[in-house]
Amino acid sequence: MKQSMIYALDFDGVICDSAVETAITGWKAAGRLWPDMTEDRLSEQLIDRFRRIRPAIETGYEAILAMRLIDREDDDRAVLNGFERNKQKLLDELNVDVDFLKKLFGETRDNWIAADFSGWIGVNPLFPSIADKLKQLNERATWYVVTTKQERFVKKILSANEIELSGDNIFGLERNRSKADTLIEILEGHPNQQIYFVEDRLPALLTVMTNPKLQSLKLQLADWGYNTAQDRQEAVYKGIELLCIEGFLKAK
Repeated sequence: MKQSMIYALDFDGVICDSAVETAITGWKAAGRLWPDMTEDRLSEQLIDRFRRIRPAIETGYEAILAMRLIDREDDDRAVLNGFERNKQKLLDELNVDVDFLKKLFGETRDNWIAADFSGWIGVNPLFPSIADKLKQLNERATWYVVTTKQERFVKKILSANEIELSGDNIFGLERNRSKADTLIEILEGHPNQQIYFVEDRLPALLTVMTNPKLQSLKLQLADWGYNTAQDRQEAVYKGIELLCIEGFLKAK
């Protein structure tokens, strides 16, 4: 019989270490918009730099803009701190909207998967021991994925790691809903049960924290994900639990 604990888990930065794949997909897609960003110019250094500024990114399509900014700017801190402002400047420069970039990013990823599925999976590793943890949860708890990633990519990565999760338990980009709204739906489906929301982006947790309908959630910032030392310090100050991967793996 399953316990009353319910997990709502972010995907990128909590389950999957997708930074390398996201950087490569972002660069490939950017090359469709800026011809000077040829694939032969993509280096390990640029990918490493993307990992450092990854905390600024909420949704995958933003990697297109992030890679352009990294290519133009040598200072990672400037890219990280100015991302929101400069993101809009690039959108204006391109004269495209967010929906266009989402479609471009998804199509670029689909093309990669079609051409080299094993290679794509190889740069989407799960964090250490996470696969075993999720298989354990399947035996004794209920868990959901709450993500801004497109659901078909989540399903492919989980399946490749032999992790079973019903499509009804995966809430992705296609829903066009905020994480807070998704969490409200999950909460309504599990009255009188403790729900743990594990997320690696502090802004997402702070948004949930201010929602009066979500006060019963247990909020946890995954310190192994894409966040900064400042994020982790602020989380503790705001009363959000800082969760290490060992703590998550050992939780009953």
